[in-house]
Amino acid sequence: MSYPKTNALNTYNQVAVQANATDASPHRLIQMLLEGALEKIAIAKGHMARGEIASKGRHIGWAISIISGLRASLDMEAGGEIAQNLEALYEYMERRMLHANQKNDATVLDEVSGLLREVKGAWDAIPEQVQRAHAQSKCGAVPERLAAGR
Repeated sequence: MSYPKTNALNTYNQVAVQANATDASPHRLIQMLLEGALEKIAIAKGHMARGEIASKGRHIGWAISIISGLRASLDMEAGGEIAQNLEALYEYMERRMLHANQKNDATVLDEVSGLLREVKGAWDAIPEQVQRAHAQSKCGAVPERLAAGR
């Protein structure tokens, strides 16, 4: 059962995320997506541990949707080999998340979280001046070495 305070907190969090997304740079949006996927996986793992099947499945589905969005945001033309590698990695993560859901396997959730943290770490390491240059480039095209998404 959902309590009024929980609903109010969820609504506040959704509004805060929407406000942040509106003002965020393309680089920050990718960071937010990666953070969101990691959060959903952690929540799903908790539901899995408690045997809350429907909630586990809902959060795994949400994480898969986020990863799918990251995959769809790749600029395959500008990104070259890096974008191709990321597409394959995101596709692998999606398959593993489906497996985790079907088999109730928390170790797979840990595996995907580890992979996402590596991608996020690389994304977070992009220097601020490169981020600014990217934001100012025509149509937000991603330089080949930064092809994780827009």
